[in-house]
Amino acid sequence: MIDFAFFLEIIPVLLAGLPLTLQLTAASMGIGFLMALLLALAQQGNRRIVVWPIRAFVAVFRGTPLLVQIFLIYYGLGQFRPSLQAIGIWWLFREPYWCAIVALSLNEAAYGSEILRGAIKAVPRGLTEAATASGMSKLLTLRLIVLPLALRQAIPNYSNEIILMVKGTSLASIITLMEVTGIAQGLISQTYRAVEVFVAAGAIYLTLNFTIISALNALEIRLTPYRARA
Repeated sequence: MIDFAFFLEIIPVLLAGLPLTLQLTAASMGIGFLMALLLALAQQGNRRIVVWPIRAFVAVFRGTPLLVQIFLIYYGLGQFRPSLQAIGIWWLFREPYWCAIVALSLNEAAYGSEILRGAIKAVPRGLTEAATASGMSKLLTLRLIVLPLALRQAIPNYSNEIILMVKGTSLASIITLMEVTGIAQGLISQTYRAVEVFVAAGAIYLTLNFTIISALNALEIRLTPYRARA
């Protein structure tokens, strides 16, 4: 049976790791979104020299586990320390915090670029043709018409990405980061009560994800009220 007294006792301890979980999620989603947007826009052209390397990057990061990516960045790049020091970026890969953000951001960029690429292609061609006919430049059309519509259409799929990213941050515990899962593993090693600890950690993640889903649903309704009416 679950010891509810112990369960309530460890909740505040686990919540101490929530700020780090939120930091990893926010930083990775922000950086990953910007990278994904650039990759999606770069694929709108027909230049194979640009498109194929991006597709290769997407295939690698979508086709390999996030856990493997974190291991390769944190442990693998350490073998190239002299080269990284020579170009001045060793500081980025010697800290587990930044390694986790790099891995999560690259993973998000790969998945997010496909979401945004599909959303951009889903914008009706007639709208862009009408903008061109009215004298708008390609950049202005992209900024005022294509991107706003594409981002609205991408909200449902990007909501899933944010939830996956929140859960993905739990893998940062394998490189010594003490977010919620990292603290949970420490508690288990001290108390040998895995059930209560993991149930409490799961409840924290569930509450956090439910809050994020509710906020994103409200944003989607605000930006696309016609869908709510339908």
